[in-house]
Amino acid sequence: SATIPPAIETLIQWAMRNPETIEIGARRSPAETVKHVIYPVSDMQKTDLLLELLKRVNYDSVIIFCRTKHGADRVAHTLQRANHAVAILHSNRTQREREEALDGFRRGKFEVLVATDIAARGLDIANVSHVINYDVPQHPEDYVHRIGRTGRAENTRSEEHTSELQSRVDISYA
Repeated sequence: SATIPPAIETLIQWAMRNPETIEIGARRSPAETVKHVIYPVSDMQKTDLLLELLKRVNYDSVIIFCRTKHGADRVAHTLQRANHAVAILHSNRTQREREEALDGFRRGKFEVLVATDIAARGLDIANVSHVINYDVPQHPEDYVHRIGRTGRAENTRSEEHTSELQSRVDISYA
């Protein structure tokens, strides 16, 4: 998924005659069945907003994505202190801990899975009603993979789908 920065694109147009662009594979976009909402808040307000969203939103299961392993641990411990059943999934967890987290989340033992992008690609997790991006993904494709957890199999649930709780001043939720 290499992209050409605008400055390089300008240079290419100036230096070459009739340059050709070859794209392999189509850029993926979010499923149309996913609803996106943004809550602009400061970094210091993100945790309070997250806790409030989990109180107010009618969800079945939630995956919360964090940028770092330490951030995922911090968010998970905060949610556990607020009496949420939470599993943690990131690369510092042992294989056994990862399997237990996924199995428990799938079976409903845990209502919330806090993860880094390790869970965004390639994992089969059905019936995820909400995804919260607590931290902004580094790449647009990561966003599509993250929220794809809710849009699988053309899931057209009537409830809201959380799609992004952004890490900067603009937080999103769907």
